Amino acid sequence: EFPPLPAQVLEMDDVSAYDVAEANFKLALDFAKSFAAKNDDAAADESNDNKNGIPKNVAILFPDESEMDIALERTSITRNPYPGVQVSSLRGSDDRDERFFKPEQTFMSLFGGRSGGIIKPIEDVNMYIILIASAQELPDVEELSELDPDAVICFYNLKLDTLRGDLGAPAFPPKEFQDNFLSKVKPVYFLRTRQYSRSTPKPPFMVNYQGCLFRSYPGEFQTLLDTGTGSYRRVKGSDYRPGLGDFKEQLTQALRDEGVIAEEGGVLNFLRTGYKTQTWWEEEREDASDIWRT
Repeated sequence: EFPPLPAQVLEMDDVSAYDVAEANFKLALDFAKSFAAKNDDAAADESNDNKNGIPKNVAILFPDESEMDIALERTSITRNPYPGVQVSSLRGSDDRDERFFKPEQTFMSLFGGRSGGIIKPIEDVNMYIILIASAQELPDVEELSELDPDAVICFYNLKLDTLRGDLGAPAFPPKEFQDNFLSKVKPVYFLRTRQYSRSTPKPPFMVNYQGCLFRSYPGEFQTLLDTGTGSYRRVKGSDYRPGLGDFKEQLTQALRDEGVIAEEGGVLNFLRTGYKTQTWWEEEREDASDIWRT
């Protein structure tokens, strides 16, 4: 999870979802190619038995064939762009269904359901890279993991924090999906940036600050404060991922320690933060899974 384009580009009005998807596709392709290159190096080493655990065959998966076709057309990339790397879709056409018109697909699309087709593992693929899947399509990823339990599944820039917020809404998976499946997704490379503003009683009267939550597995989660000089300063590290409210408070406390903002009383602090500082899936709930924090 990381910004696929520079922040100033993502904030531009003329940047579409297809532009972001195209950037993610190209980044995912380079990511997949790196595994093939490592396997080539291992094969060239006669002393290496090539049992290094690196995936030999990688598949980049779009939610359905339509999304895949759009991406391939926009980028002029083929379905087999590199040895050991292929481009496919989570849901593929059922070879047994020879109908030209499938009314159930139209019905499902009108009511927010998943597209037609079936989910089936790809032969000899050791790793799947999932791209641009929505919250409604995440159960397809769960089904793939059940059908091919030995394969590695990489959630590539899906913005899971945002998708988790949609769970439980009409036509979306239930909130239990977070505890039963999404909580098992391990943050291997995670870079989430946030920007905040805070008023002060003295000049400059308004302080804009930003930072990021960073994690490179198996390292710890790090709260980093943007110093405004093109670099970040580590504020705090933990083996457990902090909630969004905790992350903001860690950045704010760092500014208090530096004297940038003044310490305020409990009432003022409460008025600034409010009663609820966590999203529903970050809260302690009965029978909730907290594996996502590690």
